[in-house]
Amino acid sequence: MTNLANVSVRKLRIDLGANTVIDDLDLDVRAGEFVVLLGPSGCGKSTLLHSIAGLIDVSDGSIEIGGEDMTWADPKDRGVALVFQSYALYPTMNVERNMSFALRINGTPKPEIERRVKRAADMLQLGPLLARKPAQLSGGQRQRVAIGRALVREADVFLFDEPLSNLDAKLRTELRRELKQLHQQLGATMIYVTHDQVEAMTLATRMAVMKGGVIQQFGTPAEVYARPENLFVATFLGTPPMNLLKGKLEANEGKLWFRGAQLDVDVTNYAFKGAPDLAQPCVLGVRPEDVHATRLGAPGSEGAHQGSVTLVEPMGNHRVLWLDYHGAQIASIDQDKTPLASGAHVPFSIDAAHVSLFDEASGERV
Repeated sequence: MTNLANVSVRKLRIDLGANTVIDDLDLDVRAGEFVVLLGPSGCGKSTLLHSIAGLIDVSDGSIEIGGEDMTWADPKDRGVALVFQSYALYPTMNVERNMSFALRINGTPKPEIERRVKRAADMLQLGPLLARKPAQLSGGQRQRVAIGRALVREADVFLFDEPLSNLDAKLRTELRRELKQLHQQLGATMIYVTHDQVEAMTLATRMAVMKGGVIQQFGTPAEVYARPENLFVATFLGTPPMNLLKGKLEANEGKLWFRGAQLDVDVTNYAFKGAPDLAQPCVLGVRPEDVHATRLGAPGSEGAHQGSVTLVEPMGNHRVLWLDYHGAQIASIDQDKTPLASGAHVPFSIDAAHVSLFDEASGERV
């Protein structure tokens, strides 16, 4: 059976040639967690994963797995199983032989190999395919075999390096669901690399958003989405990304206001990190679903802000309205099905309970 192990990365530095890819990075993954490393290409997330696997030497710092220092241990001694983006299956071997290869090399007894392969095959619906060669499988089936090959090792930690990025959208959605169910069944520690925010939001127990080799924020998907720590996280997560409006804070008659060029929002009840600086130029961020569009003449449209429609993006169960508001483009997620022509005037209001405020100079949450 799979053991549960935590992973602790301390003050990690990784130099590749003359470049420092990761510097002074800390990461704590609890036993049984599904942690996703999310970020744009080149942000260091795969490098971090490969260093945990032992495929890349660290320049400084330490890596502990299950409470043991594994910084300089061989990959085979770390108790990890890695699933790559490419399936890397042996073309001459059938599915069963591909899945059991590492166990046979290690001299695992035959009944134990059969038990593990059957268990993994049942979990991944691979039973009917065990006699097939990789050439006879679809892309999704091949990736299932690659995952199964990792599962049979019954490792302490499972590492996934963008395993779904070679698949089409429908297959990605199916396998994403299967991976989540797999984690629930196994309860194993999993660390997963992706640049796909939907994968990160749906799979993660906690997610680490990375940029330039630095973890910008580490928390549950709900926390990171609702309370982004800086402008990078705010705009990297969400489709469309968070609307941003520049302005400043102003106190008036016992209330605190965000004053934009054309738009005022009452932020009296905002959870500031420290005492608000009224002289500080800041940026107000609001998610498109918290910009509530209404029809002209509908209740609540009186006194609301008004924007003109520049684009309507139908999304099936909702649509995205892009509104021009005094030169600023504001996205609103709207459930209404009423046709809207370009240039139509639409009243909208901002849900002040769900806004974020950032320091304009540093980009940090205030």
